[in-house]
Amino acid sequence: MIMRQGQQLLLPANPLFIWGSMLAALLLNLFQNMALFGRAAWVPDLLAVVLVFWTVHQPLRVSIGAAFFFGLLMDVHQGALLGQHAMSYTVLSFFAITIHRRLLWFTVPSQAAQVLPLFVAAHAVELVLRMLAGGAFPGASMLLAPLLEAALWPVASVLLLAPQRRAPDPDANRPL
Repeated sequence: MIMRQGQQLLLPANPLFIWGSMLAALLLNLFQNMALFGRAAWVPDLLAVVLVFWTVHQPLRVSIGAAFFFGLLMDVHQGALLGQHAMSYTVLSFFAITIHRRLLWFTVPSQAAQVLPLFVAAHAVELVLRMLAGGAFPGASMLLAPLLEAALWPVASVLLLAPQRRAPDPDANRPL
């Protein structure tokens, strides 16, 4: 792949870091659902952001199967319709895999604008499944969640790519 001018060469991603960050995002999701905000509709889904990030950057390691598994875990935790989050995360991961090659050519703010429709689609799938099962409409505040998730994209890019940006053997002659 041809790199853009000034783009930094990244080290390979450590699989333990990938899965550890996804597990940490799951735990943060569980914590914010239990303690911080309850089940407020406007709260961003941190696991969805990290899942899309790794699906875009490492599609061979994190794919639709991982999205389905983490979705089932979220369903069990929230006591929601079994498969609601799993379907939402699966659709999200499918669309992320679909656009991952094109998305990496853009700057991080442009990427955030382009993943916004993915987050909107995932929340729409989740809402439709909830409404078909007879759930209550969460209100218009749920429109804020995809916007917050897209706003978290640059933060996720900085935090999750940080271990790959360090030089393997830094010295004065080889500043990777």
